Amino acid sequence: MEDSRSWSRAWRGAAACGMLALSLGAAACGGGAENEGTPGMLPEGAEAFSLLGEPLYPNPAPAEVAAEQARDLREARADYDADPNDADAIIWLGRRIAYMGSYRDAIEVFSEGIEKHPADARMYRHRGHRWISVREFDRAIEDLSHAAGLVEGEDDEVEPDGQPNARGIPTSTLQSNIHYHLALALYLKGEFETALDSYEAYRAVTTNPDQLVAISHWWYMALRRLGRDQEAAAVLEPVTTDLDVIENTSYHRLLLMYKGELEADDLWDPASEDPAGVAIAYGVATWHLYNGREAQAEEMYRRILQGSGWAGFGYIAAEAEIARLEDGGA
Repeated sequence: MEDSRSWSRAWRGAAACGMLALSLGAAACGGGAENEGTPGMLPEGAEAFSLLGEPLYPNPAPAEVAAEQARDLREARADYDADPNDADAIIWLGRRIAYMGSYRDAIEVFSEGIEKHPADARMYRHRGHRWISVREFDRAIEDLSHAAGLVEGEDDEVEPDGQPNARGIPTSTLQSNIHYHLALALYLKGEFETALDSYEAYRAVTTNPDQLVAISHWWYMALRRLGRDQEAAAVLEPVTTDLDVIENTSYHRLLLMYKGELEADDLWDPASEDPAGVAIAYGVATWHLYNGREAQAEEMYRRILQGSGWAGFGYIAAEAEIARLEDGGA
């Protein structure tokens, strides 16, 4: 992207097709964008190709949610127009666009932010997250690794929620989100050993139960995939039923299941369209995988992929598992 003019052109094009500025149909205006790492051009309206080669299209939100998101986007756009060089305005514009499912447009906004604020780790953190959404894991790893370098030795900061929880208490920080998404991108590539450093880095900045259960879930699975069962068991030790978890209750329940305190069958719900429910389904399926029930795990992964929540991390992870199986990998 040469400068903010290219984003302005993208915005005007979206507005002309009556989408991005007005409704959740925003992402449909992104057709024709090239998805590097995947042959060919994206079909009109698609945001990405799945790891199995299928085009992925935005899912419409309920009318009430769509109206609220459109309002939030208009406010973010107004703040950006008032000062296009303001880092916070750029970040919130990109975040609001991403919440509407228009990941390619969000990536372009964060790219503009990187050009204007190359030392601001937040730009790389958010762009890295959205590279994961569109299945471009190498780009995500590059951005998130750079962000990790920028914040090394710096004080951490609370990251405000774009979609606040019921208590209105933010539970994540800039550094925890950088390390979380970096570890996730590596995990999705099957680079479980390499991901361990990012889990350690996340644990070093963990300050609340939500952070603890979020990282412990993926960390535990990576260690089990590596056959390092004693280390995996140690990850579970701080997890108890009485943890005051605000947001990440799905991860908390999975960890209790790994400890034998909940039944896997009680958690398994492949029909869930909620990202948290899909994350639970993926965790249960993978528990069967590293406990030697590969055929059952594969069947469960394929059940997950029958859903429509393709942007959720549990869905992407299930997709990555099937892609590896179809490529003959472990």
